[in-house]
Amino acid sequence: PLPGEGEGDALLISFPFPPMFRLLLSALALAFIATGCMSSASMNGNAGTSGASAGVMVGGSMMLPTQTLVENASGASTLTTLVSAVQAAELVETLSGPGPFTVFAPTNAAFSAVPEATLNSLMMPANQAQLQGVLTFHVVPGRLSAADLRDGQTLTTVNGETLMVTKANGQVMVGNANGMATVTQANVYASNGVAHVIDAVLLP
Repeated sequence: PLPGEGEGDALLISFPFPPMFRLLLSALALAFIATGCMSSASMNGNAGTSGASAGVMVGGSMMLPTQTLVENASGASTLTTLVSAVQAAELVETLSGPGPFTVFAPTNAAFSAVPEATLNSLMMPANQAQLQGVLTFHVVPGRLSAADLRDGQTLTTVNGETLMVTKANGQVMVGNANGMATVTQANVYASNGVAHVIDAVLLP
């Protein structure tokens, strides 16, 4: 029996109420208990949903689904080169827009694999259009989770070029004839899309 259950029964019986009234009181008590249980379950369900959408850690920072793709990336210590490139290409406003966008986000280590002279050249104001072309090659319209990506699928990027998806042995890879990148962290959700962290810079 629940704590106090016996006491409550004794209290109901001790009053000289008519049997029908006692039955009504008992029914109301049961309804109250049931309502409390439902509320508790509802609260637990909400807590579970909230926890699932709380975000994930990238580069030592929490990526929140309530923030934009750019806001999330700006907080990740492993994506600072990407953020600098987005700023140099003047794409911050675009990638902060409603979208939604799917972004394949190269890490700092991925950018370090690009020849320094090439990277420095891309970051020059005179080559902004070329930099925009490289960065928008990493962006696909729509919100595509890892589950939405299929082996052999072709994705049309914002710059008009296409990416090929390869899925094998639990790994997702994207790229083209110039090279492939492996998704190292998938489903980093943002308010205007989703990012998948990759280990290489993709070139159109």
